[in-house]
Amino acid sequence: MLAHHFTLPDETHTDALGRALGQALHGLYTQVQAHGAVLTLSGDLGAGKTALVRALLRALGVTGPVKSPTFSLLEPYDLSSLNFYHFDFYRFGGGDEFATAGFRELFAPGTVCAVEWPERAGARMPTPDLSLTFKVMDQERVVQAMAHSPLGTAWLTQAIATMQHRTATGDG
Repeated sequence: MLAHHFTLPDETHTDALGRALGQALHGLYTQVQAHGAVLTLSGDLGAGKTALVRALLRALGVTGPVKSPTFSLLEPYDLSSLNFYHFDFYRFGGGDEFATAGFRELFAPGTVCAVEWPERAGARMPTPDLSLTFKVMDQERVVQAMAHSPLGTAWLTQAIATMQHRTATGDG
């Protein structure tokens, strides 16, 4: 499948990538309604995972508070006829906790599941459509994006095009 890396020198660029992913996802509404979408976000603490999800949600029209689900494990958002579930599995000790939490049923058609720390859910974690791995390098972040499905490929392709357009027009 498709892979791409993004260099994010500051929070403005993290926000831009989140908005690009949100805009791309909006254009894939029919596929998400039929199959659902799973985005995973891995990387160090403070690397920008929640900030990116916040920008993605803003691009999808969420205007209220967007909180980190670190303590609650799940923050739900209603996006018209789609449900968006923002998970943070940092506190999980392994896949058994994912299995007993009852979250698996939320990964369904008509839902977008954004999962921080997916590796803590173990092998029971559904295969993502798109995975993002954040690395802090000096003063910037590098995000390695990998599509794992046709939906993920379309999502990433559209986000790349949006980011390239923003770079070309200076609209960071």
